[in-house]
Amino acid sequence: MTFTILEQILAQISFFILFFVTFIYWGKFIYINEKKLNIFGKIGMITSFIILTVFLLLRWISSNHFPLSNLYESSMFLSWSLTLIHSILEFKSKNNWLSIITAPSAMLAHGFATLGLSKDMQQSIPLVPALQSHWLMMHVTTMLLSYSTLLCGSLLAITLQIVAATKQKNFPIRYTKLFFAYSLDSKIKKSEISNQSQKILYFINFRKWKIIDELDNSSYRLISFGFPLLTIGILSGAVWANESWGSYWNWDPKETWALITWLVFAAYLHTRMIKGWKTKQSAIIASFGFFIIWICYLGVNLVGKGLHSYGWLL
Repeated sequence: MTFTILEQILAQISFFILFFVTFIYWGKFIYINEKKLNIFGKIGMITSFIILTVFLLLRWISSNHFPLSNLYESSMFLSWSLTLIHSILEFKSKNNWLSIITAPSAMLAHGFATLGLSKDMQQSIPLVPALQSHWLMMHVTTMLLSYSTLLCGSLLAITLQIVAATKQKNFPIRYTKLFFAYSLDSKIKKSEISNQSQKILYFINFRKWKIIDELDNSSYRLISFGFPLLTIGILSGAVWANESWGSYWNWDPKETWALITWLVFAAYLHTRMIKGWKTKQSAIIASFGFFIIWICYLGVNLVGKGLHSYGWLL
């Protein structure tokens, strides 16, 4: 009973912190670019990550099994994964604008678990015989980590398409053969074009081009990291299915959509690595993968009938 009350308190506190952090990042992005807000945002995300970690540990202790046995626990773990990815991205890239994508994603996953699910679904229940296996931690953890990573990569691809679709003024950019650092200059005279030591190129707003390039690289790196996790998760699930149900593959709706998800992101990586596609072309495939992941993770569980269905809506 004490653990249950403490879990609820931790869940509510972490949700309000994530909501506050999302408000900070979006407010900073739209209205104010203040360094103090970045500090508050970082502290908030780290605090949320720590609280969610304690929440999952308490859930683990109270239930005597790894907390990934129902939709509530998996959604909380997904939120925890997104806060982890946020912290890693912010530390590695130093781009604070990535927070406007990762922070609300973590908040929405958390909000779905705490506000969207009934109290009965939030209760910890004993594992069914099929889930009483050491493969539970290996398979489900890997799958959820792959979902969170691929979701972030897909969201960055969607953002890339939105940024690329915006129309802005063209600016001439001057660069020399000896110095390759670009510099914006909207007052270049036509007489300077004849100078052999300089060349004039026209880009669609250099800052916009830079953001698109960063979004493309970040999306590609995240998907490249999430795809092997998805592969390992599917393979470990096949081994677990053979132990539990006597067959490696049963064409269950969850298995089928997991395979579709794998094929979509395999196509994305193929076009990037083999065909050499970049930016808009490959972003279309990654954006499509965003919706496929949600169908695989949530749609099949809630609506579809099968071995992996939670049976909430039907």
